[in-house]
Amino acid sequence: MFRAGGEIFAGLTLSEQEADLLGRLKPLYTEWNAKINVVSRKDFDAFEERHVLHSMCLASIQRFRPGSRILDVGTGGGFPGIPLAILHPEVTFILCDSIGKKIKVVAAVAAALGLKNVQAVQSRAESLSIEPVDFVISRAVTRLNQFIPFAAPHLSAHSVHERENGILYLKGGDLAEELSEVKHHWSVEQFPIQKLVPGSPFFETKSIVYAQPKKVDKKERNLR
Repeated sequence: MFRAGGEIFAGLTLSEQEADLLGRLKPLYTEWNAKINVVSRKDFDAFEERHVLHSMCLASIQRFRPGSRILDVGTGGGFPGIPLAILHPEVTFILCDSIGKKIKVVAAVAAALGLKNVQAVQSRAESLSIEPVDFVISRAVTRLNQFIPFAAPHLSAHSVHERENGILYLKGGDLAEELSEVKHHWSVEQFPIQKLVPGSPFFETKSIVYAQPKKVDKKERNLR
């Protein structure tokens, strides 16, 4: 599925090293999933589409600059953090989850792939003590209005990307009500993934949500 030189999304092609590392993910997770159920077994046959490609979709709207820092909250078995770390070897990814066995798998997979830019941390986001990050990423941990209060405090006040620092959230379903809950204090944009991966039923209802604090709220970086 992942070939060197093959275009994944508009403007995103893979190097030989990236294609090789992405191709090694399924065998690694197959081995680990036999010991610890970190990836849903019901859709493991579609692992590359539903986990790897889904994670990589974030790179279609935001490539991270070398030296930047990204926090993956509720990473589970390492998604979206590990596929994105493969695409951004000069970016630091902090992958956190409160469940120790999942973080064990994340650390083992990163080590097996030689990903020195991945830090696996067992912690809840609200208890995490780290240097500020440029973006917080996640896959459907909870409703956005519940996610923002414990993700927002980790955002750096200094942006180095074309987008202001913020949250990049992979979410499915009708998001109109969910987004309306945060629009008073946060600017939000929704990007349907179906436009990136046409013809895939899995992505028909999936979106990327980009949220950033409105200018007047930068001192708070939280919901009132």
